[in-house]
Amino acid sequence: MAQEIEHTYLPIRGINIHVAQVGKGELGTVVFLHGFPEIWYSWRHQMLAAAAAGYRAIAPDCRGYGLSDQPPENEEASWSWEDLVADVLAILDALSVPKAFVVGKDFGALPAYDFALQHPDRTAGVVCLGIPFSPVPFSFETTMPEGFYILRWGEPGRAEADFGRYDARRVVRTVYVLFSGAEVPVAEEGQEIMDLADLSTPLPEWLTEEDLDAYAALYEKSGFRYPLQMPYRSLHKMPNRLDAKFQVPVFIVMGEKDYCFKFPGFEAALRGGAMQSFMPDLKITYIPEGSHFVQEQLPEQVNELLLGFLKDHPPVAAA
Repeated sequence: MAQEIEHTYLPIRGINIHVAQVGKGELGTVVFLHGFPEIWYSWRHQMLAAAAAGYRAIAPDCRGYGLSDQPPENEEASWSWEDLVADVLAILDALSVPKAFVVGKDFGALPAYDFALQHPDRTAGVVCLGIPFSPVPFSFETTMPEGFYILRWGEPGRAEADFGRYDARRVVRTVYVLFSGAEVPVAEEGQEIMDLADLSTPLPEWLTEEDLDAYAALYEKSGFRYPLQMPYRSLHKMPNRLDAKFQVPVFIVMGEKDYCFKFPGFEAALRGGAMQSFMPDLKITYIPEGSHFVQEQLPEQVNELLLGFLKDHPPVAAA
């Protein structure tokens, strides 16, 4: 019988963080960090597979997301990527986990990379989906059109007004429809991002109405204000890491139909070998039909790759 995912709240650095977890962890622990518009639930397939294979799977809702606490409004803008790294460390400490694999997707890849750099003694390895390592902050102002969704959502108030026309379920539905395609979401003049898809556009076949309900319920609680702050209004706060040198193995999985492949510099970073200078032990695997949500779209393929990496790098517990 499959193990059941359990839910708990941990007091982490002044707020309560919601954590989903499953598995006894005989072979080690895996921490899963979600992206936008995701929550812990986006890792459900990988969590159960990791637990069945002998690992403990832990997936928090990022601060401000899902069932985790919202930041006080007067503190929200001061939070940074370093807070996300510190949250991971505090979660491991609270759960008495000496060392873990860190798996990140979308913006969750950024604290996954940073955690490994800052805490190599607590990191068994890193797996990232969809986002290459960048030694400098991402910047799209000069390389992408004005209607590019990241630029639009970086404007305070603009996405709130766009999203505010619909309920949370409709917003999440539209984002999943748009972001599961191979084209970069870009609005024309006079359009907003929510105008790029309507209810006549079917959900991706791998996302059920029940899945959508799970996402919508949590965004009805959290709203979108903080999720827009982190990541879209915090990209300029990404640290410069030109001297980065990873001391742990890194595995990057990229769907070749992920629209992020078309971001300026991404394909060159992945295929051109630039990351090897930062990551001496780097493996990159491409999934030909994979979209931006590859872990939900093709869970068996992603699970096989993930478990293979975990098996190849058994963790040595920190002293």
